[in-house]
Amino acid sequence: MKAAMFSMTSVSSKRIIESMRKHFDTVDHIDVREVELRIGRGKPALLHNGVPLKEDYDCVFIRTSFRYALIQYALATFYEGKTYLPIKPDAYNIVNDKMLTHIALEKAGISTPETYISPTIESAKVMLNSLNFPIILKIPGGTHGKGVMFAESVASASGILDTLEGLKQAVLIQEYVETGGTDIRAVVVGDEVVGAMVRKATKDEKRANIHQGGSAEAILLDPNSKRVAIKTAKALGADICAVDILESVKGPLVLEANLSPGLQGIMVATGRDIAEDMGKYLAKKTQEYKNQTSKTTATAQKIVDAVAPNSGKMQQIYAKLDFRGSRILLSELVSKMSGFKDEEVLIRLKNGKIEIERT
Repeated sequence: MKAAMFSMTSVSSKRIIESMRKHFDTVDHIDVREVELRIGRGKPALLHNGVPLKEDYDCVFIRTSFRYALIQYALATFYEGKTYLPIKPDAYNIVNDKMLTHIALEKAGISTPETYISPTIESAKVMLNSLNFPIILKIPGGTHGKGVMFAESVASASGILDTLEGLKQAVLIQEYVETGGTDIRAVVVGDEVVGAMVRKATKDEKRANIHQGGSAEAILLDPNSKRVAIKTAKALGADICAVDILESVKGPLVLEANLSPGLQGIMVATGRDIAEDMGKYLAKKTQEYKNQTSKTTATAQKIVDAVAPNSGKMQQIYAKLDFRGSRILLSELVSKMSGFKDEEVLIRLKNGKIEIERT
């Protein structure tokens, strides 16, 4: 099996690559900063340092900074349907925007801290008068605790909002949940939480992130928190991710998720080789994907062989339409059965019926 990882070649990514190379025949590690996608020539072209990249990978794992959310989405979309992707394309847009994350979790019935977003700074300031302080203010992007601000009063919150307005930054306003400066990070791989740690902020700091100087120790999650972490990963479209949770009187509240979590801290805290968990899981799911693809291809070929194009027989298939944006994409099976090549056709549409005929 052939695999590729697109990353910023961090220490954590290199650890995962080491594990993947135990379970795959070949693994390419590609620096996402050296990749370009060319569009507009009839077919998208993916290049690495000007050289076309392979398209026949069995597995593609994309883990980079939130700053590269657009290229992450583009890469995942490019490989979608061709290979096993542990993270769905839309996940890169959702998880890299805190407000979109909260909306997705809300739809999935997952509890989060109460959060507000306002279209203007003026309306946000009006909202402050109806809130209980202290509060947390966040910019939609950001990670490692950056872009997270604590306000103890209307006056301090107003000052922060004025600064963000000058920087042309959107802002989220969130209730402050008292946890003694701690939060929980759980790493989800498939249907399992492979490691969890409680992170504690330094003195006079509200953010518990290790990148902000916080400390960490392993924790055994209770069944409910495990369920919430796994449900969060599935709701966001990620087979592999980290989920940050606050323990509150209301139960576990999900703060956010991270598609490219650092592993050094949690591997030291838990004593578990989480990179190896990821490598094994990727190989397992890739083999399942290959097996399923082979079965689907074989079945499709049997149908095509049984009902050959131009046989004169009426051919009917019940299928769900596949929309790519506002366009209908015919399935591979229908394309094969039609016998059409790169040619001009006549398309008729009437009363919910579409006919395609050679000219």
